[in-house]
Parts: sequence; structure tokens; C-alpha cells
Amino acid sequence: MVYVEALAEQHDTPVERFNALAETIKKNHPQIDIDSVFSAFEFANKAHYGQLRVSGEPYVFHVISVAEILLSLNLDTPSIMTALLHDVVEDTDITLEQLEAEFGIEVTALVDSVTKMRAFSHLKPDIIAGENQVIEKPGGLKAENLRKLLLAMAEDVRVVMIKLADRLHNMRTLGSLSVKKQKIIAAETAEIYAPLANRLGIWQLKWELEDLAFRYLDGANYKKIAQHLAERKVDRDQYIIDVVHTIKENLADNHIKAEVTGRSKHIYSIWKKMQRKKLGFHQIYDLRAVRIHVEQAKDCYHALGIVHSIWKHIPFEFDDYIATPKENNYQSIHTAVLGPQGKTLEIQIRTFDMHKHAEYGVAAHWRYKEGGKQSGHYEQKIAWLRQLLEWKDEEKNAGDFIDRFKSEVFQDRVYVMTPEGEIIDMPQGATPLDFAFYVHTEVGARCRGAKVNGKMVPLTYELQSGQQVYILTAKKGVPSRDWLNLQLGYLKTSRARSKVRHWFKQQNHDQNVSAGREVLEKELHRLAISDISHEKLANFFHFDKVEQLFAEIGRGEITAGQIVSAIHNLGGYGEKTEKDDESLPRQNSELLPQDSGDVTIYGVDNVLTQIAHCCKPVPGDAIIGFITKHRGITIHRSDCHNVQHALEENSERLIEVQWNQEINQCYVVIIDVIAMDRQGLLRDITAILANLDINVLNVNTATKKADYSARMRLSLEITDIDQLSRALNRIIQLPNVLEAYRIAE
Repeated sequence: MVYVEALAEQHDTPVERFNALAETIKKNHPQIDIDSVFSAFEFANKAHYGQLRVSGEPYVFHVISVAEILLSLNLDTPSIMTALLHDVVEDTDITLEQLEAEFGIEVTALVDSVTKMRAFSHLKPDIIAGENQVIEKPGGLKAENLRKLLLAMAEDVRVVMIKLADRLHNMRTLGSLSVKKQKIIAAETAEIYAPLANRLGIWQLKWELEDLAFRYLDGANYKKIAQHLAERKVDRDQYIIDVVHTIKENLADNHIKAEVTGRSKHIYSIWKKMQRKKLGFHQIYDLRAVRIHVEQAKDCYHALGIVHSIWKHIPFEFDDYIATPKENNYQSIHTAVLGPQGKTLEIQIRTFDMHKHAEYGVAAHWRYKEGGKQSGHYEQKIAWLRQLLEWKDEEKNAGDFIDRFKSEVFQDRVYVMTPEGEIIDMPQGATPLDFAFYVHTEVGARCRGAKVNGKMVPLTYELQSGQQVYILTAKKGVPSRDWLNLQLGYLKTSRARSKVRHWFKQQNHDQNVSAGREVLEKELHRLAISDISHEKLANFFHFDKVEQLFAEIGRGEITAGQIVSAIHNLGGYGEKTEKDDESLPRQNSELLPQDSGDVTIYGVDNVLTQIAHCCKPVPGDAIIGFITKHRGITIHRSDCHNVQHALEENSERLIEVQWNQEINQCYVVIIDVIAMDRQGLLRDITAILANLDINVLNVNTATKKADYSARMRLSLEITDIDQLSRALNRIIQLPNVLEAYRIAE
């Protein structure tokens, strides 16, 4: 190439790499300005001179490889230039001002935005070496920074594609890093970058990012599937050749112009299907797969009929993504048949245009800024970015905004329909109540029931793709504060929870204070906790006045789950001080604590402890120790009547204790359930407890025939207050149950 003759005599490998890139541009991408690309390479080569990657190769190899990936996506000249320059500001002494003077505003803005994309690493936990242990990275992404980042992405989606190409090459060369770094980067890729590629419809990048991440996160299963695929490759290839020939002949006989090819199944998608459907490798239908490309959508359905006339269709293995596109506008017909020799065979049918959209996503629709208007498909694919920017104004809490972003970008999706047939795209696990708030805030506020496919379902029901949802509303309904309790399972999406919180924020302050007081007292009563004052809880949440705490609870800013967590902390995880309860004397509290099993005892070493039978404290309860004459120290709840008696008679025998940080034992509590009697009530209660891994030691029931009421007293083994709270929350949701609460004996 004439562009590098001056450098060629150096026999520099980066130059040879660029020569190959330039040949590809000349042969397949005549729209690219090769002179501008060469200028960017020359600048990057000088800036990165002497820099090596961990593998030992020149750093500039990386940026050339990123440019090659972007060429395969048919991006424009500024994108290829940015690929070559994307690390010069961060990894060299080059400034943005120097870059702008050399290459102009557009390329500089792209480089700057790609650099900022590193903030995505703070959206998800990392996985470190060992047993795939999850750890949280320090710090986090601020909502305002995320808003700016999204703005850059929405204004110029090339930023995301460049960053995805950058990550793909890093994954291809991950083998030279330590195992710990491999797992961290692979986890980021699986949880952030692959979902972004999917959301933008760039299948060509998505599948390779997923496979490479899977290879480093679960090497054993990756190799197992790869070996299965390799063992039968020759036979499978010949089988596909025969199938392709048969399909081509039948389509030609019916005058359908088509391209028929074999399709490789990606390792991660095989593993994901095995896990989702609980299947073995040999039960996966689409290991043998064929793809049919036709001219028009009507030809897709004609081809489908021909395929089904040749081979028998396998029930429940059919998806029409042409009539019902995925959220990233992916369109195709998927079917599975019993092919030759009775072997399962997957066939995908789509138009040539649909295939282009499926493989390249937004990249397939990129136009020069001087060129024509963006296509409708392109606009739809980045509409969610602009929608997220609008949500920033709705979400005053930074954490809520980031949670909402995660749920919309990183979660799997379900597709449900309104009664009118409109398709609604929602995060997996969404409930009818989530759906109601998605349709309209007023519909959600007045929601009182739901029908799915014509049948009544509870508001906690998890929606599945393809279902039709009908919301039953009251004329003047209002949201329930229970909807904000995550343990009850009414709302799974942060979008709907945000709308409920916003509704309560608009209510009268006095109403919120009154409602908040009622919620708090109800929760304390339910857990039989009387020794934690409202003032102490207010201080825990950093409020000067109890009224502020009540108002925040009333507005939904503090949920029942957060209250339980606060009680847990105040009761036994080091938040107490001597000032917390001055009515109880302390013995030797200035001495270092001694570990004695479940509790920490101040000033006493190697002493026997046991849980008091009178009050049965559990982790999360405020506790105090009583020094017995022959049985060591007995651990009581601070509000136990025996402790109050000791204050009067034997106060010198009371000693300060705390629950240990890590406790694995179970503790006995007693709960009462008040209900209107019905058949199967006890069975439903015990099923809930079994699902929560709570052991039932004893059950006593009593019924009143006069009013058909029932009282059940159950002795349970629990691990802590949180587990008890979850159990009570779920029991109270059962039909006919009026109350469920802990007994303080």
C-alpha cells in the first residue's frame, strides 16, 4: 500500500497489520476514506510506541483488531478512526485538545464517549477467582454520570458499537491474564456487554461475547459441550448438507427463490437451553440447524408450510418472531421438525432484510450524518435509551434510577399482550400489577385484580411470554403500601415501584405521618418487638425527629423490609451502644468482648451459654445475659419479664451480650395465625414454611364453630428476624388469613 511505503522498510509488525486492514477496506469497503484511516493509524502507532499488552504484543495490535471488527459491521470512516484512537487519551499523554486539533470534533467526541463507557463496570458485581464468588466493587456509578453516558449513547449509538468491539477483542485475548482477572472481565462481559449487544440487535457480537464469557466463567461445562459438538461434527455436517439439498429442491419446485445454509449453534445458547428446560445435551433440538433466507415475508410462511409438509413438526417447538418481534426487533420464524433418520432439526426462516437486521442490529441501519434519514428499525432500537433519559427526571433517588436501568437493560424479557393485541415488553418475573402500571399509572393505582388468558390470577402471578393480560380496576382505587414490600411479590419492576412511591409522595403530609406510624407499629407488633423505640429507629435512618421517619414510611420511601433490616441491626449487629438502653446495667463493658458461640459476652471468657426458654430470643432481638448459679449465662430478650424482675432483685447478675456476626444455628419462635377456617389452610401454611426452609416443631389448632374462626399456634425453627418476617408476610397473603404474628411469651 502506498500509504505505508515510508514505514514499510522498518519491517514493523504493526505496519504489516495495518496493511492487511487497508487491503480489506480497499476490497470490501470502498466507502471508507483510507487516507483518514491511515492518518489515525499513524497517530495511534506513535502514541502507543513502546507499549505492550500483557501477552507481549504491541499495544497497537489491539486497536487495529477493534477496527477490523467494526469493518465487519460496515461502520463508517469516523468509527474506524475512533477504533484506532480510542485508547490514546486514557493510556498515553495525548489530550482531547490535541486530538481535536488533529482529527476534528466528531472523532474526538467519539473517543471521549468511548472512554466514559468504562463506567459501565460499576453497574454489576464482579465474579472473582475461586468458586465463582460474587463480590461488590467499591464505589459505584452515580446517576448523573449514567445519565450523561446514556445521553452520549442515544445521540450517537456508534459509541456503544465501538465499545462492544473493544470488549470483544479483549475477550479474544483474555488467556494471557490471571485467572482472577479473567473471571472479573468475563463476568462483566456476560452481565453488561452481551446484553447491550442483544438490546441493540447486534447478534454477530452478542453470541461471541456470550461464548467467550462462558468459557472463562464455567470452563468445565464449556469444554464438555465443545467436545460433544466436535465428536459428531463430520456426521452432522454431512447430515446438514443432505437436509439443505432437500429443502432447496422443494422450494425450487414451488418457485420460491431462497438461500439455504447450515447454521452453527453457539455453545452458551446450548448450555442456557439445557439449564432453562432441564435437558441433557442429547435432548437439544437445534444442534442440527438450517436457516432459510427468502425475498419477502409472505415467502417465509410459504416456506414454513413446505418444511412441515416434508417433515413432522415437533409440538411446542415453534416461535413466530415475524408476527411478534423481540424487543430488539429480531424477526424470524423458528420451528423444529423430525428430520431424516428421525433426528431433531431446527429451521429458521427469515427474509434477507430480517437477516441483516438480526446479524448487525443498529449497525445495519447506520447512515452517514450527511446522508438520509435513519430507518424506523434503527429509531426503535435506540428508543429505550431516550426513554431511560426521561426516567431520570422521574427518579429522584440515584439508586432507584440505576436499578431501573439495570432491569431494563440486563434482565431477560417477557412479551405479553393487552386485550387489544398490543405487545408489551417487560422484564422477566413481572406481575399483572407491573403490567398495569406499565399501561398507565392510573390503571395501576386502581388495579384490584387481573385475568391472564381469561382466567383470574393473583396480582403476584409471574407473567409468561405470549399471555394476554386484562386488568380489573375499581372506580376510585388507590395503591396499597403493601405493594412496596418486596417480600410480598406484588411489584417486580423498579418502574412500577417508582410510580407507587411517587403517588404516596403526593399525598398530604399528615396522612403520610399517620399511615407511617400505623405501618411501623403494625410491623413491630407482628414481630413481637417492644424494646426498640421509635426514636432509636429514627436515629438509625438519620432523622432528627420521629415524625420524619413516619412520613418517609408513609410515602413509601422506607419499606417494611428496610424496617426489619434496621431492627436486625439495632438488635444484634453492633449498632447498640451503652446509651441505647441505659435502664439495663452493664458489667465490665470496657473489657474486650469474648466469643461464646452464638453470642459475644463482654468481660467473660470460656463460659457456657444457653437460650432462655421463657422468651426464646433469636438473632435480631435485643438481648442481655443473666448469670445463673449452675448453668452459665442465659440469654434473654431485653424486654423479657424475667429480665425486668432481675433489674429489681439481682441487677448485678446482668451482663452485656450481643449476637455474633455470623450465625448458622436455628432458634425457636412461636407464632399465632388467626383466620377464617377453611379446608387446606394448614397445608398452605406449612408449604410456605417449607419453601423458606423453616422447620415446624409443633402445631396446635383451635376452631370456633360459632364464627368459623381458627387460631393456629406454631413453633418454628428460624435463623433470624428477616426469615421470620418473610414467613409472616407470605402467610398473611393466604386466603382467609386475618393475622399472623409472633408471640412474646
